[in-house]
Amino acid sequence: MELFPPLNALRAFSIAAREGSFVSAAVELAVTPAAISQHVRNLEGYLGKKLFLRQRNKIELTEAGQALYPRLEQCLGEIARLSEEVRQADGKSRLVVSASPSLAELWLYDRMRDFDLRAIEVRVEIDPVDFIGNGIDLRITYGADLYPEHRVVPLFSDVIAPVCSPEFAARWGGDLLTLPDDGFIHTDWGPSYANLPSWRAWFNVAGMMRDIEPSSGLRTHLTGHAIASAAAGLGVALAPTRLAERDITAGRLVMPHAARMAMESSYCAIYPHARGTREPVQRLIALLLKQSI
Repeated sequence: MELFPPLNALRAFSIAAREGSFVSAAVELAVTPAAISQHVRNLEGYLGKKLFLRQRNKIELTEAGQALYPRLEQCLGEIARLSEEVRQADGKSRLVVSASPSLAELWLYDRMRDFDLRAIEVRVEIDPVDFIGNGIDLRITYGADLYPEHRVVPLFSDVIAPVCSPEFAARWGGDLLTLPDDGFIHTDWGPSYANLPSWRAWFNVAGMMRDIEPSSGLRTHLTGHAIASAAAGLGVALAPTRLAERDITAGRLVMPHAARMAMESSYCAIYPHARGTREPVQRLIALLLKQSI
């Protein structure tokens, strides 16, 4: 028997365990689901253990799989980190920070001025991300449900409020009960998020009876785009107030109603266990926590 199992089989197992799906793992690795299944079978044969329970289109980790996955993730993370260090010409590895698009644009960049920018690389991308495969040290995003095996540091909580341009508010009078359905901007964060800030939920919190036709009005997929659309006078958007703060302070946005809706999750810093030993990771988290108050 070979001393080490095939690396491709280990990666296939790790991603399938994280995603809970051979199909999703196949998409991430740009192979077929059958190839992922074969890699896992090869690894199971090497270990002499079943790693997944296969039930129709669902897979679940066995007890052996649950024991292997978190430790394997740490090892693969260490390999990725070491590879990145070797690739650096000066022998120093940059801190790779992945951030969701709107959070990077509207919050993160303003808080990085006191960090050594020569030692950091920021990647803007949507969830979920592959820490190990892409050499990511730290993820800054909303919520942590997609990363159950990682360390999570809550940075700040926020509330949702309606925002629009002063000109738009003046044009329609500022009463959300009389605004036509096509004046509301909708934000759809995609299938990775089950609980989205919706107009129906906000009206319930505000104690008003109103149900917006979801097919009316502008629809965006990023909070930053919804805020920009509202500032451009295209309608009223629901926005996290911390992310809209810059435009509100500058007078580009106003809040036409006082009701606020608490967001269910916090904005977080997330990292694999193996990355927690890196001093730059902890230093950046400390800086962000200090500026989140």
